[in-house]
Amino acid sequence: MVISQPTRRMTPRRLLNHPLTLYLIFLVLMLLKLMWLHHNLHAYNITMGLLDKVIAIGSLLLLSFWTWWLPRRGMILSLVVLNLLLTALIYADMVYYRYFQDFLTIPVLMQARQVDALGDSIATLLHVSDLWFFADWIAIIPYGVILLFSRRYRVSRATPYSNRLGSYSDRGGKKGMRRLTAGSIALVLGLCLAVGPIYFYSKTWAKGLFDNNWWNVSMYNVTGLLAFHGYDLYNYAKDHIGSGPEADPADVEQAKSFFADRQKNSSSDDALFGKYKDSNVIIVQGEAFMNFMIGQSIGGQEITPHFNELMKESQYYSHFYHQTGQGRTSDADFGANISLHPLPVGSAFVRYADHTYDSLPSILKDNGYSTNVFHAYESGFWNRYTMYQNMNYDKFYSKNDFEQDDPLGWSLSDKSFFRQSVEKMDSEVTEPFYSFLITLSSHHPYALPQDKQQLDVDEFEGTMFGDYLQSVHYVDSALGSMVEDLKNRGLWDNTIFMFYGDHDNSIKEQAQYEQFLGRSLNELDLEQIMNEVPLLVHLPDGAEAGTLDQPAGQLDITPSVLHLLGITDESYYHMGNDIYDGSPRTVVLRSGAFTDGSVFYIPSDDYIYENGSCYDLSTHSKTDINACNSGHDEASKRLHVSDTVITYDLIPRFREENNGEPAS
Repeated sequence: MVISQPTRRMTPRRLLNHPLTLYLIFLVLMLLKLMWLHHNLHAYNITMGLLDKVIAIGSLLLLSFWTWWLPRRGMILSLVVLNLLLTALIYADMVYYRYFQDFLTIPVLMQARQVDALGDSIATLLHVSDLWFFADWIAIIPYGVILLFSRRYRVSRATPYSNRLGSYSDRGGKKGMRRLTAGSIALVLGLCLAVGPIYFYSKTWAKGLFDNNWWNVSMYNVTGLLAFHGYDLYNYAKDHIGSGPEADPADVEQAKSFFADRQKNSSSDDALFGKYKDSNVIIVQGEAFMNFMIGQSIGGQEITPHFNELMKESQYYSHFYHQTGQGRTSDADFGANISLHPLPVGSAFVRYADHTYDSLPSILKDNGYSTNVFHAYESGFWNRYTMYQNMNYDKFYSKNDFEQDDPLGWSLSDKSFFRQSVEKMDSEVTEPFYSFLITLSSHHPYALPQDKQQLDVDEFEGTMFGDYLQSVHYVDSALGSMVEDLKNRGLWDNTIFMFYGDHDNSIKEQAQYEQFLGRSLNELDLEQIMNEVPLLVHLPDGAEAGTLDQPAGQLDITPSVLHLLGITDESYYHMGNDIYDGSPRTVVLRSGAFTDGSVFYIPSDDYIYENGSCYDLSTHSKTDINACNSGHDEASKRLHVSDTVITYDLIPRFREENNGEPAS
């Protein structure tokens, strides 16, 4: 006789503990956190509409469908762990975005030492309101602990041979089949909800999404956060597992054609070519040193008095742009010394330090120069030690090479750093030399000690903006001391001296810039403020002094230095402009923005060209988007060519195919 089992009544408690209920709670909580992240991004022209939420749910299903295939307890514990991990990832993305206006990627995580060393900078990015992001943990963590431990004893006594996460017998195969079916449904549903719309987008308004190097925020606009990270993981695995990726032949031919055209259009027919042959070269990269405060005063004091004085006998480029991406300081270094665009994701210093480049120190070393780089911080930061060996510097003077006689911020004060660096140039380095110096004292969060604060920042007292002005004023003072030291040691009159800023200050509040400048700002004003850094060039005889308003960028530094020294740039694989050859030039930013001096294109966050803004620089107002068409095509091509050359290490191949010359 078969005895039927009594039907168990579905009480509220059982309903709450039902696997489907718990799974739906997981999906809802994670969706709310993704929506909270999006709300905190304040990304222009990007909204999280209904279909974006559908993609997010689909992505969550793809991440969690397998939990259905586990016994009940294993499923619940897995969902708890997924909640903890995804919450940590989403929150880390939010904090990272507050500083970099970008998302975390695997190459960035490989640079975890950079994140650790930010220290106080990270502390300023954490908000008390962020605690709401973790509110569900108050219930979830205790629930997981109780589930894991409180019933273990009871289960082990009742069924000593069952698995600790739950019995796999489940009184036959019916429950197992139900779990298998539920997980399979979640998988298929996830594919339909996430992959389907993304694929459709990639063939319509987001055409080229996976073929071109879209900016991460623009990729996020299409895929959502979780799918963005999935694609990032795929790209990393593709690049680093097995023999590595192969370049598309069409992309290789495009790169060859670009450098062939560049060779044909190069010119050295002017009086400055080779005029300063065998001169020393000193280039200083100023941390977060922006252009908007040059020539400005506050509280009756000039913010950069020494820079302003030096301008009188130097070339000052008033529309010089940083071209950095996620690599920030290392990207500025890369662009200035290698003249290729930084990567759209991560830092080339970390990702491709073993690839071949035509670096400025290597070229100058081949021409009889001693080459040295100075930075009073850890040699492994941004993978500098490895990268600088590849760039062929004779010596890298890092933190251990400096006496820590005046600690400030991350390491040594810029005044002591400049003084000790000049001493080393004078006593340890053979002329002619190339010296590249990277400053630190004006690093975020700009916490300058009270005894070094010499500027009255007036209404900005107690704000990060005011702290930034204090830091820049201090660095300017250090710069003035360095120039005097070079003059006293007899090095100034035989040296090409350059100073430029590496990137923006990460202070995005438009109202503060309007308050400081005393005028309202439009989109173009703010874009230029956040992307313009000063470039100062002092030639040995003080010639060619004045303000130049033609656009230029960090990639232009290496070709221009070679021009002054009389070293032809034709046989090197550079993408920057020679600012001395008189040719029209286009400056392309890593975001896809560009300017040719006549127009300025600002891409939208969704990366759709027509949604961007094209400005006429003569009127400082928007004009028809068609005015930027040709420049946009050129900018996109340059970024793609540069990425192809770097990613696939094409320079050795080009040299082999063309006997050391560019493709023709």
